[in-house]
Amino acid sequence: MTWTFLLSQGFAVTAGPELPDPGKAPMSRQQQIQLGFQAAAQVYQQMPVLPDNSPETQYIRKLGEKLAAQIPAQYSWPFEFHVIPQKEINAFALPGGPMFVNVGTITAASSEAELAGVMSHEMAHVYMQHSAKQAGKTQTTAAIAGIAGAILGAVTGGSMLGQLAQAGIQFGAQGVILKYSRGDEAQADAVGAIIMYKAGYNPQALADFFQKLATEGGEGPQFLSDHPNPGNREQAIQQEIANWPPKRYTTTSAAFDAAKKHAQALQVYTAQQISAGAKSGQWASLNKQNGAVFQAPAGVAVNTPASAQSSSSAPSGPVSLQDVLPSTRLVTTDLGPLKIAYPDNWQLVAPSQRGADVRIAPQAGVSGNSIGYGVLLNGVKPQGGEDFDQLTNELVQALVKDGGDLHVTTSAQSIDVAGSEGRSIMMESTSPFPDAKGQPQKERDWLVTVPRGDGSMLYFVFVAPVSQFQQFQPTYYNMLNSIKLK
Repeated sequence: MTWTFLLSQGFAVTAGPELPDPGKAPMSRQQQIQLGFQAAAQVYQQMPVLPDNSPETQYIRKLGEKLAAQIPAQYSWPFEFHVIPQKEINAFALPGGPMFVNVGTITAASSEAELAGVMSHEMAHVYMQHSAKQAGKTQTTAAIAGIAGAILGAVTGGSMLGQLAQAGIQFGAQGVILKYSRGDEAQADAVGAIIMYKAGYNPQALADFFQKLATEGGEGPQFLSDHPNPGNREQAIQQEIANWPPKRYTTTSAAFDAAKKHAQALQVYTAQQISAGAKSGQWASLNKQNGAVFQAPAGVAVNTPASAQSSSSAPSGPVSLQDVLPSTRLVTTDLGPLKIAYPDNWQLVAPSQRGADVRIAPQAGVSGNSIGYGVLLNGVKPQGGEDFDQLTNELVQALVKDGGDLHVTTSAQSIDVAGSEGRSIMMESTSPFPDAKGQPQKERDWLVTVPRGDGSMLYFVFVAPVSQFQQFQPTYYNMLNSIKLK
């Protein structure tokens, strides 16, 4: 191990740097984690990924865990570390914690400190919640498009890739691209420098690596195009660290040297090859063959791409009531045609394809494509001049036709929703979750339809097992009462 020393002569010694309060983002912690791990699952479909037992992944994971350990628990995320066998220099961290480092970055780094600098910079983007903050009002854009597409006939673009793109995560020829501003980059440099310092690395190595990329040309600009230079990067880092207390820094290690040497002999792919392979499904197949299988942390729901889903799924087991009960605290979201409040411990999930429902539900209340607890939202517009009651009847018929054993148990009743006279209809079906004894149980599906001024109609389906529906109904009424139509 090689050491360098920071001399304190001529510098005023101050207390060690502390990580700033990351502030709040428009997206909840759960939403960020789910979005990030959903994107990570897409990476495994769109790009080659080294298996967890590869020397490169093992090394990157240990280095990443060392850096993540510097973040206070209350501000940390479920960081994960993966390696992509791509020639070009790049690294990216997704909301919620998944981080991917290209082999090209490992081989381009001159020392462990430089590699730690790149990873600390990316970790800082997650810490400061930059993706979630820049998404801002667009966090529910896909949900808005889903409803608007149903009732207005708009083209939504569908697909999970489109949904991710709405939150600033794109997949293209250059891999995964996250939208960061120069201000985000400057902040990631500053926060990344603190993470490096706390982990025992000289933050100057971060500036050195970026400077090397800028002067080398060739592959460098690709990485820099995703990480716009905030200006005077090296000077800003030097100025920030100037008054930090002296510290003995780690420059490199035998583990870095071994990982870099092994990485130099790996088969790697260019961005163009990876883009072409993604179109043919090459990487999803290769990753599976190599044992590079993505697994989200426990409790994180990730929608598997349709192409990777089995034609049949195992039945779900009983669910704990405590895992699905709604919080009394509600958060309001704008879905375009309406605003609605929902429990802050439930998740809003945008439609995965055009015409699909918006889902508001607890993670534990969803089984595959079925919902056992929660709410489905959507909208329809008349095709042949139908009035509101006709639209409601046609919707009921369509739901019964497509819903297996779904059947109507009450006739339509009037209900007030946001000052409009809607319709309330009770239905029943079989829950995707068995009861506590493992036996099939009945599910209540409460359909509420609401007319809009342009002749279209919004509808909501509130779901819970018949035996537990009364425990959820007060929350469902609160959600209905919170609705504001536009």
